[in-house]
Amino acid sequence: MRITIDVDRAHIIAPILYSEFITNGIFGRKSIPQDRLPRGVRRGSIQHILFLTFTVSIDYQRDANTLWDTARKVYETDETCYLFDPSLLNSTPFEKIQEDMQRTGLSKKVNEDPKIWVRISESLIRKWKGDPRNFLESCDYSAPVILLRLRGDKHKRKDDFPSLRNSKIGPLWLRMLRDNANLSSIQDLDKVPIPVDIHFARASVSLGVIKSEHLELDGIFPEIRRVWELGVKGHVINGKEMLALDIHEPLCLLSKYGCTNLEKESGNCPMARECPVVKWCVYTS
Repeated sequence: MRITIDVDRAHIIAPILYSEFITNGIFGRKSIPQDRLPRGVRRGSIQHILFLTFTVSIDYQRDANTLWDTARKVYETDETCYLFDPSLLNSTPFEKIQEDMQRTGLSKKVNEDPKIWVRISESLIRKWKGDPRNFLESCDYSAPVILLRLRGDKHKRKDDFPSLRNSKIGPLWLRMLRDNANLSSIQDLDKVPIPVDIHFARASVSLGVIKSEHLELDGIFPEIRRVWELGVKGHVINGKEMLALDIHEPLCLLSKYGCTNLEKESGNCPMARECPVVKWCVYTS
């Protein structure tokens, strides 16, 4: 199977796409579901960090908008807001947690999701005084160390942070802590692999930064990470060196509201006139 990446093309597209995202938005959208805080929660507070940590842990095989909207409603409801407090979770019977998560729609996997939630809560209370920031501090706020520690020992029967050890969710959690919770203390984010999913992959293929005969997009995830890691190097926007993580949201929005609607055979894209990078689309250009 032949896979080729076009770093020069990615180097041109990356700053254009990111600049559009932070100014006008991609198709007018500057945010994704987790950007909105629950009512009464201060950005960057421990409550906000816990909200992000618990919710992202079950952000797999789910519609993101539905999940995060549901999580906010659950948090804003007096009877269920305990689900985001490790100390209250640890004193609540598992059956009630399971029932409340299922009843509110927070949980789609009846057994697995509550187990993930409870395990993270137990780990936070037992080791980190209920505060994820204590875990981050123990890693010297080094992103690569954090990811390594999240993966844990493969021989252990239980992980301290199940799901957060995932190659997609771990980097996504760190990006949220930086962008949503404003945790600027996290270092070496340029060494964090981009959390690639189907939307990120679809946009990358449409933009021609990667070409492959492989029919399954998830089979080329490593090369997609590589091309964008190299493609952002040397760019500085608003006084900050650009990171590969910076284009995660723009590419996901580009795919979700644009590339997904593309008719590849005809090259017809209903969003072509509004697309900021249509010039580089291999199907419409």
